[in-house]
Amino acid sequence: MSNFDVEQVDSVPTPPKARVETAAETFERKRDYLEGFLKQAPQGTAPGEPGGETYEAVVAALKDIYDPEIPVNIYDLGLIYGVDVTSDGHAVITMTLTTPHCPVAETMPAEVELRVGAVPGVGSVEVNLVWDPAWDPSKMSDEARLEMGML
Repeated sequence: MSNFDVEQVDSVPTPPKARVETAAETFERKRDYLEGFLKQAPQGTAPGEPGGETYEAVVAALKDIYDPEIPVNIYDLGLIYGVDVTSDGHAVITMTLTTPHCPVAETMPAEVELRVGAVPGVGSVEVNLVWDPAWDPSKMSDEARLEMGML
């Protein structure tokens, strides 16, 4: 025979019914979500990050330095390979020159250090002059190419 226990019951509770949300309730829930999302304060950009006040001021200072042989600033010319600004105001600029024999090879890094060091919020500046990768005209911004008549 069978090994099942059989239990006799008089009634079974009615299972809960599935709740169906009306269109108005769905819209209200979504609207609440959207309102909460729109009220959320935007996360601030740290001063030393791209878009931050100090970082953008450093880039602006670099755009004020012009190559004496080419009427384009060194940033748009593509001589600046990296701008890093730490939270404590230490700026590290990685740059190159058009050629190792550039007449401003001795003075340009010092000018970069001086100009970036004058930016409010920057406490110390380190300029790293690199030759790899070598500069070539493809590193120029579109604005620089337009200025040079290369577009």
